Amino acid sequence: MNNKTFSAVTLTRRASLAALAVSALALATFAAPLPSVAAEKSIKVGIMSGEDEDVWRVVTAEAEKKGLKIETITFNDYTQPNEALERGEIDANAFQHQPYLDNQIKTHGYHIVRVGYTGVWPIGLYTKKYKAVSEIPEGAIVGLPNDPSNEGRALRVLQNEGLIKLKDGTGILATIADITENPKKLEIKELDAGIVGRSIDDLDAAVVNTDWALKSGLSPKERIAQEPISDNPYRNFIAVKEDNKDADWVKTLVSSYQNDAVKAEFDKVYKGTGLSAY
Repeated sequence: MNNKTFSAVTLTRRASLAALAVSALALATFAAPLPSVAAEKSIKVGIMSGEDEDVWRVVTAEAEKKGLKIETITFNDYTQPNEALERGEIDANAFQHQPYLDNQIKTHGYHIVRVGYTGVWPIGLYTKKYKAVSEIPEGAIVGLPNDPSNEGRALRVLQNEGLIKLKDGTGILATIADITENPKKLEIKELDAGIVGRSIDDLDAAVVNTDWALKSGLSPKERIAQEPISDNPYRNFIAVKEDNKDADWVKTLVSSYQNDAVKAEFDKVYKGTGLSAY
């Protein structure tokens, strides 16, 4: 073999080896798994029992596509999801609006923040006895939810309809002690939010959260008044501990809720009584 032949063969072999090395590197690169939230994080999300469970089944499916595994933990008491989140028993919750969280933070010192809106359920005045607010008689018994933010919300519905007047400057956390005028001498009963709607037969009227109205079998036809929807401060949201607010899995969680697939299920489940709020 002459020198020219040797050099040509050597160069050919080197080129072949280089090509093989590049191919192997390329295969290794494409074969390597893409970064996945699921490989790093499985989370627990606290929600209220009932219709929202159907919505969150779709959220869970959407999150799985993005590499995030969600286990939903259901609660029946509004005070429990924030307690569980603060203690680290769950990673996020989705059930409350800002006035409620503000009150919880003030009362308990929670380190919880809002990260993404979900829906809004306009609270309404329901009755099985009357067709209009004007028909509500003197001395009527009216039920209200007794938790701080929803009681104030319910009282504002009554004030908007001219049934009562609240003290000037009263904030969103108004209580029955803030009533300054009650021209029809309404007897106002404070009840657990989950009981108000189910007690409608024993009341003349009741201000009921929409989700509890559905659970109580109340029809939109039995709603004779509701709070305004525009600029509503009572939009529900996903919340997490403050230290986690910028985590990648939180962004994935929010985007797994805020999409067309979840909105379609939301509309199907709540039949227009709840509205998407993002």
